Amino acid sequence: MTHIAWLMVVAALLPLVASLASKIAGKGFDNREPRAWLGNQRGWRARADAAQANSFEALPFFYAAVLFALYRQAPAAHLGVLMGAWVVVRLVYLALYAGGYGTLRSLCWITAFVLNVMILFAGR
Repeated sequence: MTHIAWLMVVAALLPLVASLASKIAGKGFDNREPRAWLGNQRGWRARADAAQANSFEALPFFYAAVLFALYRQAPAAHLGVLMGAWVVVRLVYLALYAGGYGTLRSLCWITAFVLNVMILFAGR
């Protein structure tokens, strides 16, 4: 069961990955007013910032699905595989979003959503 907790922590860090990508080595970045700086960004930095927002939006359904699956006594090994797949797909999603691959990004989003539904119904 510890692996499930760790996967939940990793999922919580996904927005941070996108946030760091959008800001690291950015010319003129000011951490006292990051939103103003980010608002002026274009290209991959702006897309990475949008990916951060989407990552935060994806977390509530993911956590609710995991908690419901645990409540329904889903097998921990099966749940861990589904959660791990979700995390990997969401990492690929972040890379595709920042890279500007809209169609592939959308396919990843759909895949992650389907995995989330599978997590939700993983219990007995």
